[in-house]
Amino acid sequence: MTATLSPLPIDDALPALLQALARQPRAVLAAPPGAGKTTRVPPALAAADWARGRRIVMLEPRRVAARAAAERIAAEAGEAVGHSVGYRIRGETRISRQTRIEVVTEGVLTRLLQADPSLDGIAALIFDEVHERSIHADLGLALALEVHGALREDLRILVMSATLDTARFATVMGDAAVIESAGRNFPVETRWLDRPLMPPPGRGRAPRFERRVAEEVAEIMHGVPGDALVFLPGAGEIARTAETLATLAPDTTVVPLHGRLPFAEQRRALAKAADGRRRVVLATAIAETSLTVDGVRIVVDAGRARRAEMNPATGLPRLVTRPVSRAEAEQRRGRAGRLEPGLCLRLWTRAEESALPHEAPPEILSADLAPLALELAAWGTANPAALPFIDQPPAPALAEASSLLTRLGALDATGGVTAHGRAMARFPAHPRLAHMVLQAAAEGRGRLAAHLAALVEARETLVEDTDIQLALRALDRPVGRARDAARHITAEAGRMAKAAGAQPGEAMPAEEVGDWLSLAFPDRIARRRPGPVPVAGARYLLANGRGAALAPGDPLSASEMIVALDLDDRGADARIRRATSTSRAHVETAFADRLRQERAAAWSPLHRRVVAETRMALDALILTAQPWRNAPVDAVGHALCDGLAALGGEATAALLAWSKPALALRARIGWLRRAGSDDGGTVPGLAARVPDVSDDALAATARDWLLPYLDGETTIEAIPAATLSLALEMLIGRDVMAEIDRAAPPSVVTPLGDKAMIDYARDEPVLAIRVQALFGETRHPMLGQPPRPLLLELLSPAGRPVQTTRDLPGFWASSYADVRKEMRARYPRHPWPEDPGAAVPTRRTKPRGK
Repeated sequence: MTATLSPLPIDDALPALLQALARQPRAVLAAPPGAGKTTRVPPALAAADWARGRRIVMLEPRRVAARAAAERIAAEAGEAVGHSVGYRIRGETRISRQTRIEVVTEGVLTRLLQADPSLDGIAALIFDEVHERSIHADLGLALALEVHGALREDLRILVMSATLDTARFATVMGDAAVIESAGRNFPVETRWLDRPLMPPPGRGRAPRFERRVAEEVAEIMHGVPGDALVFLPGAGEIARTAETLATLAPDTTVVPLHGRLPFAEQRRALAKAADGRRRVVLATAIAETSLTVDGVRIVVDAGRARRAEMNPATGLPRLVTRPVSRAEAEQRRGRAGRLEPGLCLRLWTRAEESALPHEAPPEILSADLAPLALELAAWGTANPAALPFIDQPPAPALAEASSLLTRLGALDATGGVTAHGRAMARFPAHPRLAHMVLQAAAEGRGRLAAHLAALVEARETLVEDTDIQLALRALDRPVGRARDAARHITAEAGRMAKAAGAQPGEAMPAEEVGDWLSLAFPDRIARRRPGPVPVAGARYLLANGRGAALAPGDPLSASEMIVALDLDDRGADARIRRATSTSRAHVETAFADRLRQERAAAWSPLHRRVVAETRMALDALILTAQPWRNAPVDAVGHALCDGLAALGGEATAALLAWSKPALALRARIGWLRRAGSDDGGTVPGLAARVPDVSDDALAATARDWLLPYLDGETTIEAIPAATLSLALEMLIGRDVMAEIDRAAPPSVVTPLGDKAMIDYARDEPVLAIRVQALFGETRHPMLGQPPRPLLLELLSPAGRPVQTTRDLPGFWASSYADVRKEMRARYPRHPWPEDPGAAVPTRRTKPRGK
């Protein structure tokens, strides 16, 4: 019997929606939170003539939302779930032959499409909450649109959301009809903080984020009636906030709500407390949309969201905590007005809100694309651009994902999917873990691999140690909060083991943990770098070339070889958060087909020299190395030049044995280039033809100017000065050298016929010369083209500066008299004529007695 339904705002939009889908097969529905689209639209479509006898499949992004939606639709139909209304989620199915409406999660929809591209028996696909832009939702929509165009013109496709870019979706869907529904949210008062939740860095010891959230929640609960829904980024923050609230708000019931909880506990979080106590529901983004939490009048938004990001340069994913977008904040705010007028407290200031992004980035632009790449290969799509994605997957990340899949045996050399790849695509886990479990099951170790896969996917810490072997042992005897996580992980492991055909009685030898995990993470096999373990923690080199480090004192530091499973990819070395040990013998055996024998000469930053070795390597990982006797000069030279470039100008300036003439020449060239940039050049166009010979430039371009003249030197200090001078002269070139000599001569000829060297290393060229050597000179020395006065630094007989001038005749006529007076008293044996312009230059003192 159908239950009596209370009216919802979406009811008024249903006729227009049904008319649109009767005319054309694609539509976009925008309806605010609380309009009732999730529960009312599927039954309305199922009753349409074009759907008669066929199923309506609705995609919900999260398992708890899928279950809740199916139960609500079934309840409104007056029946239990599993009859005309059912759901299929990972690890759980409640459908029957009578089922006409199926609510499924993202992975299930992809399996439906891959198994039967014609979607036989399905009248319509509904994509709910598409604004969340998960990878699977984007992929499912793209595949559905291709199926509609190629195989099923009668297939109806409807996308729904509360915050939706309707025009963009309608365009990608081929000018789909757009229907909008009014909402029924009650008024929600919004409050902001007067000052930031957390003090700026450096202002004393800051309280923990979770404590500040708990303080704000406790305070608002004292002044406002009703239950509270608090948005936090993850399960860890929820647990820590709950502990603090138990002290600050003891008269309330604190209930967690996140995707890893058993369904019974998720259901309990959605309903009012049976004893009438006020509740504080601590939830992740799982509660942003679709779900209604009974009794909630207060929303406290901590303003943070956890997102998965991938670094294409390193191939390392990471979960990061980011500020929420304005669209997400508005969704969260709407939770307070679903049932009655409410209040939303945003734990940020109005000023901080102006810096929030408008929307959260689509997952497809930042997350690990290995699952997507495998699905595309299984679909038979060589070019993703041919599919109607809302946003195309980034080419670098997709190429990285395809490379990984090739290593795992999922793709062949042409990029086509293999039989093993198809099995991986059907397996309910990430391709890395699917490969490991399927391989292990074939050798009687499927149960062990399934538990490892469940542990890796869970991302929950059963123990504080880095080594996942300890977490594996803790599954059998969890303590405290770890019991719930262990129960969930064990259940997931059981489902994976069953999917792989593993036998219940299989052994689980702990010593094989690292060996099997290396199959899932071949790019993260790591070897400890040589040398003592630094205070900062043991440093490793991953097979993908990335550096990584364990925390100081981590027991795994004793392991030469490890498999890094979870890394925080920031800083010079990624921080290893979870790993386990393996052995070089296993790596050499398991990856024998990928090992390469090579001879290489490379710069060693540790030893500050070229190291020439015969190596056995797995990608960037050197497994064994022996000295390479008589390595070719060219190979050693290339490596030495790499060392120069790596050390940079400041270091190489201290190590290269430049001769004084070479340093003087570089100083002359430096002045010419500076002078040319200041006023157009001392010689027209010369500055542009003179090479940059600064320390930084020479270090960076060592292969260009120095390499041809090296003769097997393995250290920078060993390069002869003569080699450096020859290489420098050849870099400059004979013709340009002649022009340099004319524009910036190394010396000037004094009245005595001597050559006095000009110092170009100062801010401007300077000629330092004794006053007596210039007697008789009535013209000031000039430099460059056009000529400019050379700065003279006039010296005493002891070689100390007494005067600088750019006008020697003017000096003779003015300041010289004062200098003469002082110098005669200090150096009486030296000549100090009254008329220096007419005197004879000298380098001698006066004869005795004169």
